[in-house]
Amino acid sequence: MTSPDPIRTLRQFLPGRRVERCDLCGAELPKRHGHLLDARTHRLTCACEPCGVLFEHRGAGGYLRVPRAVRRLADFAITDAEWDSLRIPIGLAFFVNTAQGRVVAMYPGPAGPTESLLTFDAWADLAARSLTLAAMEPEVEALLVNRIGAERDSYLAPIDRCYELCGVLRTHWRGFSGGEDVWREIREYFARLREEADA
Repeated sequence: MTSPDPIRTLRQFLPGRRVERCDLCGAELPKRHGHLLDARTHRLTCACEPCGVLFEHRGAGGYLRVPRAVRRLADFAITDAEWDSLRIPIGLAFFVNTAQGRVVAMYPGPAGPTESLLTFDAWADLAARSLTLAAMEPEVEALLVNRIGAERDSYLAPIDRCYELCGVLRTHWRGFSGGEDVWREIREYFARLREEADA
């Protein structure tokens, strides 16, 4: 999986931006809007609903429509030992199935999303516990895991929401440990995500 251009991808989630417009037709977009993933470059493209519908068929025109639904996986958990074996240096990560059948683990950092090596066996063990993960849409859906502090939440989330989290961390990170603001913003991000999933 080729990582998206981190600057271009994260810039769309920064606060205080001007009016968002559909990258295909120029229509004005609400703050929360849909995205398409370019299957060749893995870049996210902002899309209004009518333009998004045009790409409902998977891979039409070289784009994949990013789903909107967020699901909390209440019956799924990763043990501390399993997490340690993944060698992810932060308590946040998302896991994406590629079109080639490989799984990529990504975690947010001050410089943007970073790819972590993940063995097929490690993913197969996790996916075997959940029919939801086994049916995860390649490229556009991810297993998003929050293990910050005492949290142990897992979500099936659209890929754009995962990059939104990367934008939150990059925007608010200060100093060596991030500072209090970034962790408050991350808590608020997951509170919104949990509320949306529960709804």
